[in-house]
Amino acid sequence: MWFWWFMLFCDVVIPIMMIIAGRMMWKHPPKEINGLIGYRTTRSMKSADTWKFAHDYSGRLWWKIGWIMLVPSIIIHIPLYGSTDNMIGIVGGILVTVQVIVLIGSIFPTERALKRTFTDSGIRR
Repeated sequence: MWFWWFMLFCDVVIPIMMIIAGRMMWKHPPKEINGLIGYRTTRSMKSADTWKFAHDYSGRLWWKIGWIMLVPSIIIHIPLYGSTDNMIGIVGGILVTVQVIVLIGSIFPTERALKRTFTDSGIRR
């Protein structure tokens, strides 16, 4: 049963980190544009306005997606209690893969919103 608990922990790490990081990006974005911390894409680093907008938008998006992914991640694990370690590992691996795809996929709506809101030089439309 320890493996079930371990996989449950592993499978809720990504949604919990998205909730925490999203809240931090949304409420307390990095003040300076930098290449180390924050939502760092070419479009988001054009100006201070694009930097703030990207963090606000992606932070809210991560916060929402994190909560949406957390509940199913827990619910999927409940029927697996008592299953074989192999079954728990396969389902847990699939779940983490889906979570990572959703995490990476969240870049696309943020970039679309940046493109819709700002010109290519970073000036608000």
